[in-house]
Amino acid sequence: MKRSVHIPADSVLLEAEIAIPADAKAIVLFAHGSGSSRHSPRNQYVAEILRAGGLGTLLMDLLTKEEDAVYETRFDIGLLTERLAAATRWLVGQPQTKTFRVGYFGASTGAAAALKAAAAIPSIGAVVSRGGRPDMAGSSLSRVQAPTLLIVGGDDDVVIELNQKAYQQLRCEKRLAIVPGATHLFEEPGTLEEVARLASEWFSRYLRSQHPTAAAEAPKRS
Repeated sequence: MKRSVHIPADSVLLEAEIAIPADAKAIVLFAHGSGSSRHSPRNQYVAEILRAGGLGTLLMDLLTKEEDAVYETRFDIGLLTERLAAATRWLVGQPQTKTFRVGYFGASTGAAAALKAAAAIPSIGAVVSRGGRPDMAGSSLSRVQAPTLLIVGGDDDVVIELNQKAYQQLRCEKRLAIVPGATHLFEEPGTLEEVARLASEWFSRYLRSQHPTAAAEAPKRS
């Protein structure tokens, strides 16, 4: 079911893993946070749950190994956004997925990239942030049209506050879900399962119930 692919973005090839269940009509792109990768056990688990619900998944590294070794690059939200947009263009150019509805699942800084990309690509069907930094999306938040779910651990006090501020700036359909007893990485028993349940319900609601549309022109860096 899973296969490795390489996605062209500017002058680099990004490593990714795609998996599409039979009869899937939608796919979720995972935008990992700083210092993480497509091998993140947390995102791999969430992806497995989404596939069980009939959604395709694309887990990718937004940076090359060389780029990820540079601390500043990990927090270059503009670059991360561009890479996510490039992956979206690649997806809608593939025969198997060109008519798929597309959603974004972002963690940490990847959540900011997901929201900035969604603000620039109106056809994105839904966004979910796990322990993310949506505040780093800045003024793009008010332009997001995709229904957005922000998931935060109940014991992740600083990130809760940052998510609350970002939530107030969103003008789309939105929800802020706080998972009781969870810290930033959702390592406590049952908390990651709750993240996967919330994400699966959100994506199923907004990606599987609508007609597919092709992605609009994705953003270029200024």
